[in-house]
Formats: sequence, structure tokens, C-alpha cells
Amino acid sequence: MSHALRIATCAAAATLAAAAAGAQTPALLDQASIWTISGENDSISTTPGGSDKYYTSGLRLGWTSGANRAPDLVSEYATGFWGSGITRASFEVTQQIFTPSNIIRTRPQPNDRPVVAYLAATFGVLHDTPNRRDIAALSLGVIGPWALGRQVQNGFHELIHERINQGWGNQGSNEPAVEVLASRTWRRAIGSLGGIEADVLPAATIGIGTVRDYAQAGATLRFGQHLDADFGVARIRPGVSGGDAFSATDHVPWYVFAGVNGQVVARDAFLNGNIFSRSPGVQHNWLLGEMQAGIAIIWHGTRISYTQTWQTASFKGQKGGLFNFGSLTASFKL
Repeated sequence: MSHALRIATCAAAATLAAAAAGAQTPALLDQASIWTISGENDSISTTPGGSDKYYTSGLRLGWTSGANRAPDLVSEYATGFWGSGITRASFEVTQQIFTPSNIIRTRPQPNDRPVVAYLAATFGVLHDTPNRRDIAALSLGVIGPWALGRQVQNGFHELIHERINQGWGNQGSNEPAVEVLASRTWRRAIGSLGGIEADVLPAATIGIGTVRDYAQAGATLRFGQHLDADFGVARIRPGVSGGDAFSATDHVPWYVFAGVNGQVVARDAFLNGNIFSRSPGVQHNWLLGEMQAGIAIIWHGTRISYTQTWQTASFKGQKGGLFNFGSLTASFKL
């Protein structure tokens, strides 16, 4: 081999090696774990009407593994069930607090939402293909005083010198809470114009257990750039959620979105009351509608999103028209 040929061969090999290293960079970045903090409350709503009633607070802390860094057993299950793709494991702790419209009354209010707190740990599996995300999850927790709703709500109200909820003595006794959930989100590109992309995210969810039995379907329309970085913003269930996982890129993905979804609800422990003992409760509505809109941005391994949600009445006799609340979520790759 001539000296010139050796030089050309070495140069080609170096070029291929550099290209391979560059191609691996996004995958390597995507192997970082993701930590997520979420808060939902009508006090952070962008529209007037926040009054500490109905769904008054939701808090969530979550962890999601890097791409294909789930335990072997989880990966084998996901591949066997959904086929080839990227698998992640997740774990999160969630607390939700629900109260009646009047938190000054000390006696149960038969025609109003009961005071309820829920605390749970959720173990999940996320499985991605280029245009689909599947999530399966198991939640184990408690509904009742052990969920610490009184301590969190009244402790915060005392801190900010607001009136405390006088009705916590009316909540039911402690009961175990078990929920199994499965969801699927599709990603369908619509097109682009002037560098602005558009896509739609149809989604379906089923939840079964002692917490809430429901089926949900809806779609979200997005406009922005580099929309393939995720499958929509993360929400506390039963809100429509694209999951905590997102891709880290050299670009700055961002989008605005709007969507609708409908739910068929067979039972809701937060409205109907305890299963194994007597407790205050109301009759839930079998059909529930939601509209949501918001914005999200991903920058330097951080995704921040805000969602405004409007809900139809969830129980018979609910007053005040559409109930609305805000959701703020921040996810960090570490």
C-alpha cells in the first residue's frame, strides 16, 4: 500500500469514527435520569376564581431512569409486550387534596364535595417508539388521615396567614388505595410553515382500582419547534400526561398547545367515599370533560411547562360553572 493510500485510509477511518461518536452523543445524553417536580392548584391559575375548593392541591415528585437503563426484568417485560423500543422505569410520590366549596364549616356538607386526601407511591414503565409512547403503572397508597392532607393544607395556610380548613375532622377513616393504569400516546406530524412545526397527540388511558375506575380519550394540538423531543407535558393523573421523559438535544424545543379530553367514570373514591366503611360522599357524574392549554420549553436538559385546565362538573350539584386550575411542572436531567 502506498504512503498516500495509507494516509487516505487513516483519514477515512478517523472521519467515520468521529461521525460515529457524534451519532452516539444524543443517545448518551438521553441516558441521564430525570427528576420531576409538579404542582397543581387553583391558586396558580391564570384565570380568576381560585378559592380553595374541590381539587385544591396536587403535589408530585418523580424519578425516571435514562433510556434503556431500566432493570433487565422491566426491559424484558416491555419488549415482550410492546416490541422493540426505548424503555425507562419510573417512580413517583403523589399527594392530592380535595375539599368542599366552604372550608369554614365544621360539619359534613351532604350536597358538597367531601374533604379527602390521597398519598401514593407509583411504579411505572415507559416504552417509546418513534411515534408512540406506552405507560403502565401501579400505584399503592392510602386515602384518609394518613395521607397528611390536614397537615399540608392547614400548615401552609398558617404559614401564609390564610384561613384554615375546619372540615378535616369529617374525612373518612384510612383505607388502602391501589390503582393500575395503562396509557398510550401517539405522535402524528401535521406539517411545518416558516420553521414552525405542528403535530397532534391522540391519547387514551384506562385506570382501575380502589381509587378511580375510568376510561379517558382525547387529543392535543401543538405548535412549536423540535416537537419530537417529547410526547406532551407531564400532568398529575388523571390529567392527560405525556410522561416525564424527554430528549436532550443541541436545539431548544418549545411549543404551545391546546387539547380536549373526555372521561367515563365508573367510580371515584374522592367523591363517592370509602369502600370498607361509612364516610361522607356525593354522587359523581359519569361523564367528565376537560380542556387544557399551555406552553413548554426544553433548555439545557430542563423542561418547564405550564398547563391551564378547565373541567366540567365532576359531581351532582357542583356549582360555579367550569372548574379551573393551573399546573406547573419542572423536569431536570441529572
